[in-house]
Amino acid sequence: MKKWQCSVCKYIHEGDEPPEKCPVCGVPASKFVLLEDPEETKKEEAKPETPAAEPQVQEAVATPEPVPRNLYEKITGLMLKHHAHPVTVHTPNGILPAAVILFILAWLFDSSLFVKAGFINLVFVILALPVVLFSGILEWQKKYMGAMSTIFKVKILAATVTTTCCAVSVIWYLIDPEVLNSSKGWFFILLNLVMLASAGIAGHIGGKLVFKD
Repeated sequence: MKKWQCSVCKYIHEGDEPPEKCPVCGVPASKFVLLEDPEETKKEEAKPETPAAEPQVQEAVATPEPVPRNLYEKITGLMLKHHAHPVTVHTPNGILPAAVILFILAWLFDSSLFVKAGFINLVFVILALPVVLFSGILEWQKKYMGAMSTIFKVKILAATVTTTCCAVSVIWYLIDPEVLNSSKGWFFILLNLVMLASAGIAGHIGGKLVFKD
């Protein structure tokens, strides 16, 4: 059976024809390349042997890897090589649930300690987001060739919503530290729940792309 590989996410499909769209990243069949053709292999093996020609010695020339032209290319190359985005994204994904839980507890039990702890957690998320977003854009452009299928659009939208909600929450608290004690406290909680949900969606899609399921 033929094997087809998605040129964007490297998913491998087995069948006579490539799928209409990649089940992982959603790109069309035109993005699939044929890895091997067993029928052609059998035909080659069935061909009668011909007298071997005089062996010619040819020195294989290895294609050198492109040398980074500047510091930026060197840094981005290292980020891609060492999977900077999957590594750095664990920081906000791990801290955000704690921040939201602390805000909910502060809202329910009128605890200034919990709200301050939640705010400090969000500050760490804000500090981590620039690296997370930059490495994510870099990986999307270089590894996934800037594909704009539905799954990538949703992931970009989810990351944008997460970043926006986080920034608004931090600024809102700085302007009004008593927001959770006001009549708008429920809206502040809702904003943070949307932030957490969008981060979860982006993380789920990232896992789907990594594990190809």
